[in-house]
Amino acid sequence: MNVFELPDFDDHEQVVFASDARTGLRAIVALHSTALGPAAGGCRMWRYASSGDAVADALRLSRGMSYKNAMADLPLGGGKAVIIGDPRRDKTPELLEAFGRVVESLGGRYVTAEDVGTTAADMEVISRVTRYVSGLHRRAGGAGGDPSPWTALGTFLGIRAAVKFKLGRQSLEGVSVAVQGTGGVGYHLCRLLTAEGARVRAADVRAEALDRVVSELGVTPVSAESILFEPVDVIAPCALGAVLNATSIPRLKAPIVAGAANNQLATADDGVRLHAAGVLYAPDYVINAGGIISVAREYLGGATEEQVKSEVHRIADRLLEIFERSRRENRPTSAVADQLARERLRAGERRLVA
Repeated sequence: MNVFELPDFDDHEQVVFASDARTGLRAIVALHSTALGPAAGGCRMWRYASSGDAVADALRLSRGMSYKNAMADLPLGGGKAVIIGDPRRDKTPELLEAFGRVVESLGGRYVTAEDVGTTAADMEVISRVTRYVSGLHRRAGGAGGDPSPWTALGTFLGIRAAVKFKLGRQSLEGVSVAVQGTGGVGYHLCRLLTAEGARVRAADVRAEALDRVVSELGVTPVSAESILFEPVDVIAPCALGAVLNATSIPRLKAPIVAGAANNQLATADDGVRLHAAGVLYAPDYVINAGGIISVAREYLGGATEEQVKSEVHRIADRLLEIFERSRRENRPTSAVADQLARERLRAGERRLVA
């Protein structure tokens, strides 16, 4: 495998392959950019079909973290780690500690946190062997802890901004939303949406996760195969990425796509397809930045919960700026956001060499 020639390689600064025979650890850590600070991004554990798929995910996710942190005005670069394995079967304290030693070996260039397949409790285990970890259990009134509720809050505020911009509605009362994925973030998002009076449909491949939102929140269950194509006001992808592609986009019936999943676009061309179809797309790394804002402020120190909340609320303003510029310039929102993020990264690089 020639990493430099992979489609998702984007001048990444460093890609680390790590294994530990004793614990079964097989991990990849991708550092996309440290121009704005240490590369920060979660650790995902997933049953990848191949090591190539895992590398591609790490490369794409780490670049997304560079853009996300830049757009959130955080003094952090972008990185991501993936562990190949089934988190329900293969994850052990020993494996997590082995991964923590990999993080420690990078000397602070990478700061890890939870992601799909890992939890705040896992981060506590990792913190036994490295200080370069965040998303730990939060002290009352302070920043940090499980980032999922913060990601959900930013996504909720982003949906509200998109509905205001596209539909001219000031509230989500009566707005129909289809949520794909009801895990940590999706559950909290459903809770916020239903509390505001939105009519929520949801799907998840895990029956227990879907049953929870149906029984607790009264959402309408939908099959995982049809959730993206429901006739609703908003589609909110909150599971894995690449769900918006040349096949799925023509089947969308919603005028807005605004969800928490990373890398929702399979390719850059899919942002163009959404724009041409008249679908307002909230760039994923802008709308879902609530979690990294919390994680960053915990790691950097000195912030309160109220300060984190204030920063997360700015997500809506950033999205409205992107939506307006997209309309003014007749360009995809994804292209507008990418340009803004790259400009911030280049500014950071210039400061490093000055």
